[in-house]
Amino acid sequence: MKYNEREALNEIEEYIESTYGEHYVGKNQFQIQDLLHSIDIAAPFCQANAMKYLSRFGKKKGHNRLDLLKAIHYTILLMHFSECAITDTKE
Repeated sequence: MKYNEREALNEIEEYIESTYGEHYVGKNQFQIQDLLHSIDIAAPFCQANAMKYLSRFGKKKGHNRLDLLKAIHYTILLMHFSECAITDTKE
């Protein structure tokens, strides 16, 4: 790919996988998004966090790349939970 998208996608995948081994996930793989989904606010939560990290980009020295990775991760989660909301309303 012309703009090294494959490398970026690999980096994104590695970052996301790393979050499952950090303090964000409990022993049973439970994440706060699971709780938020159960009360129908996961999508807005993910949208707000993606916006937060994008708006922070360039303002914290040394954190630009990580802010972008976090924004992308929350955008992917937003895609998931938005689709869940559509599926849930069809049932």
